[in-house]
Amino acid sequence: MRANENIKIVSGRVVLVPYREEHVAKYHEWMASAELQELTASEPLTLEEEYAMQKKWQVDDDKLTFIICSAGDAGALTMVGDVNLFLKGPRGDPEFEVEVEIMIAEPACRRRGLASTALQLVLSYATYPHSPSPLPVPRDRLVARIGEKNEPSIRLFEKLGFAVTKRVAVFEEVEMRYQTDSDVSWKAGEVQPCDPRVE
Repeated sequence: MRANENIKIVSGRVVLVPYREEHVAKYHEWMASAELQELTASEPLTLEEEYAMQKKWQVDDDKLTFIICSAGDAGALTMVGDVNLFLKGPRGDPEFEVEVEIMIAEPACRRRGLASTALQLVLSYATYPHSPSPLPVPRDRLVARIGEKNEPSIRLFEKLGFAVTKRVAVFEEVEMRYQTDSDVSWKAGEVQPCDPRVE
C-alpha cells in the first residue's frame, strides 16, 4: 500500500517497516516451512512469484503490509515476521471488511510479546482518524480468520478486543471480529520516515 511505502512505526524494540524487495528472499525462506504454510493457510510460491507479489502489494490500495523487526542493542533490525491488513470490498458495501493477519516466523522470537505489540501498532495506525488514504478503516469491520487449533493466536486476538463470532468447520477455522463494546486500548507507535537507502 502506498500509504506505508515510506514510513516505519516504532515502539521500543518492535519496528514495523514496509515490505520491500530486500525482504523477499528471507520471506520466501520462511514460507518454505510446512508449519508456516499450515498456520497461515498459504501455498508455496516460487521466488520469482514472491518478488512479483511484493511489487504488487507495495502499490495495491487494498493491502497494508509491514515486516515486523526486532531491534537489537546496537539498533540493528532483525526480520521476525509480518503483519497485514486486507481491505475487502468497496467502502460503502455492507459486506466491507478488513482482514487482519500476523505471523511471527522465527521460532525463537515467539511468545515474547512481539506479535501483540506489532498487532497493536498496525491496528492503531490503520484506525487512526488522520491516517492517509485509503485509511483509516472502521474498527467494527476488523476480522481475523484463524485455524481452530491455533490457540495462541486466538488468545492474542481475544486480548486485543476480538471475539469468536463464527466457526467454519469445513476450513477448520474460527472467525473473530473486533467487539465495539470492548474497553481494550491499543498501543500506538511513533510513525517515522523510512529512508529506502537505510532500511
